[in-house]
Amino acid sequence: MSERHLSATPGVPSAAPRDERPAEPHAVPPDAGKRVPAPDGRRGLPAAVRLGLAAVLAAASIGAFLFLFIEGSFEFAFERRLTMFGTMAVVAFAQAVATVVFQTITHNRLLTPSIMGFDAVYILMQTLLVSLFGGSVLAATDGTPKLLTQTLLMVGFTMLLFGWLFSGRQGSLHVLLLVGVVLGLAFRSLSDFLQRLLSPAEYDVLSARLFGRLSSAEAEHLPLAGAVCLIVGAVIWQRRYRLDTLLLGRDTATNLGIAHKRELMVMLLLISVLIAMSTALAGPMTFFGFVTAMLAYQLAGTHRHVVVLPMAFLIGLITLAGGQFVMEHVFYASGMLTVVIEFLGGAVFLIHLLRKGTL
Repeated sequence: MSERHLSATPGVPSAAPRDERPAEPHAVPPDAGKRVPAPDGRRGLPAAVRLGLAAVLAAASIGAFLFLFIEGSFEFAFERRLTMFGTMAVVAFAQAVATVVFQTITHNRLLTPSIMGFDAVYILMQTLLVSLFGGSVLAATDGTPKLLTQTLLMVGFTMLLFGWLFSGRQGSLHVLLLVGVVLGLAFRSLSDFLQRLLSPAEYDVLSARLFGRLSSAEAEHLPLAGAVCLIVGAVIWQRRYRLDTLLLGRDTATNLGIAHKRELMVMLLLISVLIAMSTALAGPMTFFGFVTAMLAYQLAGTHRHVVVLPMAFLIGLITLAGGQFVMEHVFYASGMLTVVIEFLGGAVFLIHLLRKGTL
């Protein structure tokens, strides 16, 4: 049957007329053939090259700190520097890794684990020791038992807080952060009150323990601290792809098969262990983790934790080892590194906050 007969048949819709005009050629976009950046934002050098450069710079900083400008007995100076480097490695790993993971689960690159009140708990414990037993108790109780006790107390406090806030259906990370801020302020206020009741001599002894210090850690503490970091680091590294999934948000991560609440609790426990160990070993360092995490994201060129986590650790090593070398041999102020880091870190935090406009 012809097309004319079909169009004339009642009840049968007629076929649309054909367009006999030749088809116009498709316009070629101006950027065709150009390399499009990957979805995670990688540009320039590959991630492996970036990590290699950071590793070389970290090795150079460590070598300069350990071997250059040694005066007097080489064995004595090298042993002292080696102990300090062990403390740097533990602090750099704990602070950098914990901050990156904490920012991942909170979806906020301005927050740090210190907002949970770790520093305030440490300060309150030291203040209570001096208030109850006198200033000499700090030196008399130094050792592995005290390190373990402080770490367990800080981890126990945070786990009680986590268990209480996440026990019900309405458990919220934002409520947890708010409660951590409030408790941190309360603990600091109580510490300030107790410090005002101390004698000037006892207050001087206490104040020396309330700042980050890399040179006062004992060599006997490092095997325990290093073992804890290795175990926690292995668990976090095993879950690195789950951390990438958590970046997508709670609903998306749940749809992809991640038990969001359980994963959140595990990560918060690991963070609390790392920060508690670092604080008990070298004292509170509020903004060091923030600086290393921020630089790691900038220099890694990607959000993938397989790159960001080692990059943050390497940047922490460069900051501590290279900074200590510069402070000792350029500015002749070997004990001021942590003060400078906290000052510059606080300034960078405020600038970052003002540029972003919100937490």
